[in-house]
Amino acid sequence: MTSKVIDFKNIRVYWLAFVAYWGIVLFGYDTGIAGGVVSQPYFEEQFGIIGSDGKVNKSKAVTISSNVVSVLQAGAFFGALGSAPLSAHFGRRWTLAGFTLVFCVGAILTTVAGGSRGIGYIYSGRVISGVGIGGISAVAPAYVSECSPKDVRGRITGLFQIMVAIGVMISYFINLGVGLHIPNGPNMWRIPFGFQLLPAGLMCLGLFTVKESPRWLASKGHIDEALKTLAYLRKEHHSSSSVRHEMAEIEAAINEEREARQGLGIREAFFGKGNLIRFVIAIFIFFLQQWSGQNSVGYYAPQIFSSIGYSGTLNSLLASGIYGIVKVIATIIFVFLLVDSLGRKPSLFISALGMGTTFFIIGAILKTHPVVVPAPGQPTPSPPPTSKAMAAMLYIYVCFYSMGWGPLPWVYVADIFPTRTRHYGLAVASGSQWLFNFVVSKVTPTIEAKLGYKLFLLFATINIGGMAVFSLLIPETKGLSLEEMDVMFGAVSSDAREALIRKEERALGEGNEVRSLESDDAKVVGV
Repeated sequence: MTSKVIDFKNIRVYWLAFVAYWGIVLFGYDTGIAGGVVSQPYFEEQFGIIGSDGKVNKSKAVTISSNVVSVLQAGAFFGALGSAPLSAHFGRRWTLAGFTLVFCVGAILTTVAGGSRGIGYIYSGRVISGVGIGGISAVAPAYVSECSPKDVRGRITGLFQIMVAIGVMISYFINLGVGLHIPNGPNMWRIPFGFQLLPAGLMCLGLFTVKESPRWLASKGHIDEALKTLAYLRKEHHSSSSVRHEMAEIEAAINEEREARQGLGIREAFFGKGNLIRFVIAIFIFFLQQWSGQNSVGYYAPQIFSSIGYSGTLNSLLASGIYGIVKVIATIIFVFLLVDSLGRKPSLFISALGMGTTFFIIGAILKTHPVVVPAPGQPTPSPPPTSKAMAAMLYIYVCFYSMGWGPLPWVYVADIFPTRTRHYGLAVASGSQWLFNFVVSKVTPTIEAKLGYKLFLLFATINIGGMAVFSLLIPETKGLSLEEMDVMFGAVSSDAREALIRKEERALGEGNEVRSLESDDAKVVGV
């Protein structure tokens, strides 16, 4: 009986995405871990949040909590912007390796904080880790998108959000485990912060097993190497018609951009024909994503669940952990089953409506059934039915988030930029994402304390009034190659592009014939 070997055609691209996105696990983990750490009583005692009289200094608690979370975003903003020239010069793979090492330095500083090494070590470590995460978040999606075939590019690029969700989920359960088993001692922050070094190390090792982006290689003039790399990723011979056609598309787009940028330098990247609107979309899509409410819940999940009635460390952290599991499962289902069939626009629109509806329901319940917080020292009651209803709405909310506004902004932005400006586009998009992320994480503790139920109504209004409308205005990118985006955004006419592709295909075909003849000659002379 013969066994049939299944050929997973895109397995090498999936592996490349898996390796590159280990850094995105750090993104999710680092954004989720801080909220749980700073809410632990021992942390509050060690870093002066609880005074000598045993009472919590609420003003200081809000300041330190928001600082520990938000300084990561501040560092990430600069890391994302700084990634563009590095990625353009050194390539996607080595730039990722460099930013991973920067991240490790920051992780070590946060881990050793405590005793004579005060809160400044945590602040500085979070800033440095942020620089690393910001660079990774800008380069990784560009790298993966450039290596992915167009028919599954949305699914593969969408792995970004799965890895974010996995990182957040891991952070919640590590916080829960530490809260239950290590309630006192510096290990309650050293274990969560030190754990970051594991995925960082795995990513560094994994980068030695993958190849550079063929589109970056072609943009640097390494055409033969780009062709071989593209064929390797597609598991085909470099002379196959599909590989030659894709390589011709890449070269045609690069040659067009090179001619258009002649004498204009970096200005063309931002103001060239068809480019400015892409930057506007990229910045605005992340502005809306950050104000969707997800990051407020993600960063401060224990505090948010406490505000809707899940009081006590165990209740709030366990509810946060379940939230993390729901987010991972929902993201996996969407990315693998729907992202390349449902389309970008419908997914974003349905996602926004669903999120807004669930937040309106939570706000209404919280208004009509205010949460009663037990006094210090009093036993923690079981969450009332209204709190369970609001928690259920949060779980439904994250399902809607995971089917659109979670993964798709990264997929969409990685789609729309041409090869020679993609590193600038992803850097600006990622930088704006971290900037808005910083603002949201900084103000959430304050507005949550001051607005109460109105916080959910605010986010619901943004979801439906801003995000749903925006979803209807942007063009659909499903099923288009990266090079076809130039035609859609008016940078080049479809006829001109087709003529260039045919020209490049002929050139590649002649090149293959020459290489074949040279190989035959070498065999004849015994080389």
